[in-house]
Amino acid sequence: MELLAHNFSSDFARSAHLARGAGDDGDSEALVAFRDPQQMSLLVRATAFVFADPRSRQLHELIERIAPSEATVLITGETGTGKELIARHVHGLSGRAEQTFVAVNCGAFSETLVESELFGYEKGAFTGAQQGKPGWFETASGGTLFLDEIGDLPLAMQVKLLRVLQEREVVRLGARRAIPIDVRLIAATNVDLAEAVRAGRFREDLYYRLQVIGLPLRPLRERPGDIMPLTRHFMAIYAQRLHLGEVELDLDAQQALLAYPWPGNIRELENVIHRALLVCRSGVVRAEDLSLSGWHRAPAPVSAPVPVPDAWAGGADIAYAAHGAAGQDDLLAAERFARAWQALLDSGEAVEFEAMQQELVRAAWERNERNQVRTAKHLNLSRNILRTFLKKAGAID
Repeated sequence: MELLAHNFSSDFARSAHLARGAGDDGDSEALVAFRDPQQMSLLVRATAFVFADPRSRQLHELIERIAPSEATVLITGETGTGKELIARHVHGLSGRAEQTFVAVNCGAFSETLVESELFGYEKGAFTGAQQGKPGWFETASGGTLFLDEIGDLPLAMQVKLLRVLQEREVVRLGARRAIPIDVRLIAATNVDLAEAVRAGRFREDLYYRLQVIGLPLRPLRERPGDIMPLTRHFMAIYAQRLHLGEVELDLDAQQALLAYPWPGNIRELENVIHRALLVCRSGVVRAEDLSLSGWHRAPAPVSAPVPVPDAWAGGADIAYAAHGAAGQDDLLAAERFARAWQALLDSGEAVEFEAMQQELVRAAWERNERNQVRTAKHLNLSRNILRTFLKKAGAID
């Protein structure tokens, strides 16, 4: 997939309200986008990233300094912030720009498949392996390999990945001969890897191996100077695609866009603009066309709590802890959980640990509107582990 990197014209920059991110000299701002966003699933990734806000400009300066090196890069940020675009931008500014860029989502593979996908396999390595196949490291040799959702890798696979990075060679599944590779690795995650290391879910040595250069991407709400340039970009893209001619954004709509917290970041902004252009009238997008009021809607209904005997003095706390602590201070939530579990143990009732565990996961899933990424972050789990719990609870297939 090719990248398009260009600058806004001065006129476009002014009309996009770049005053927050541009100087008085009217300098244009860098925009990075997929050349053909129609080929990209809008539910999977952000398709554009702009460096207009002062914080984004600082990030761009850092990228320009580190891109020509061969150092491993770790990109961190919430879902929808444009991590793959930044990885492609780093690749495009590097000495490997003319070579292959391979993007792999580590969370898309089961634990049984991830090794053969990354490192390849030989004929007869397992049932159905009728011929050998190179893995993604071999495929990307000479270029850049982007491993998204690196925090979802199983611990056993983290050990093998660390060895590959140290030895610069891979051993295919079912083989005994090592194959040299020449790959620059860029990894990304929406998980706090430092916390994952403390929790024992991510290897400390691999974490430091990946974090040679860290590129933290701020959520869109923390770089408001990027909101209007991105809005104008998406309006131009979808106006052309929908054959709408020139479309304007009224003042109320602009204020609504700037006031909204954007939990889904750039990806959500793109989808909001797409919908707004579909429903707007007379070539003007108004605040009501954006449908942003849903941010204030009531919480999604949650599944019924585990039945609690009346004898439990802390029964109300248990139900609240399972369903309502997400928005409270962490310390207060911890105290509620402690009281709830103590009441449960003091009651003398049999404790079905697995049932309680599944109920907590299901409640968090409902609380986060059945969004697996947000639920995993809420519970500080990898998405693969979360999916395992949800399957056990019968919540997903």
